[in-house]
Amino acid sequence: MAIAVASACNGKPFGLPPTRPRALAAVRPAFVRSRISSRSNSASEAFLVLRALQGGIPVALVPLVMVAMNVIYALSAYPFGKLSDRMSHDKLLALGLVVLIAADLVLATSSHWSIVLAGVTLWGVHMGITQGLLATMVADTTPADLRGTAYGFFNLVSGFAMLVASAVAGLLWDRLGAPVTFCAGALFRLIALVGLAWRPGTRSAKL
Repeated sequence: MAIAVASACNGKPFGLPPTRPRALAAVRPAFVRSRISSRSNSASEAFLVLRALQGGIPVALVPLVMVAMNVIYALSAYPFGKLSDRMSHDKLLALGLVVLIAADLVLATSSHWSIVLAGVTLWGVHMGITQGLLATMVADTTPADLRGTAYGFFNLVSGFAMLVASAVAGLLWDRLGAPVTFCAGALFRLIALVGLAWRPGTRSAKL
């Protein structure tokens, strides 16, 4: 899609030499594995805020939900980043999916502030596991001279996936309620986990 739009404007993809589309082919293995556990499944963290409001947390304190998630994210990012240097990226990505499934199931059970806090904590750990890992997976499978193009395409599709996932989640939330929304998220992530397990191992992982 990105190539088609750019070609219409410039006459050739991205206005760069014909070798540039190699970035899209190069990024595809990491893209397929990472997207199945990233924004296309997690939708918007705004739903954490909505769940906190349902639990009766005062509006003035609701922003602390996102603060808590980002604190956990920050604290967990470094240790999991170091771990990614020593183990399979696919296995670590699968761990991130499992943690996100757990977060969904916890958030589906109740809107009590303690349950919401537990779900937010798990969500933050998921972010710490996966966010730096996704960028690493793109870099590892993309030629150095094409990484800018690859990251641009990666984020283009990520943003579109985020939009679609958030719209679907919002529809489920309005029609069927929060528990169904989070359970549906857990189901999609489980499907993604199975897809990740079935994908041939193309990652040069350190065990």
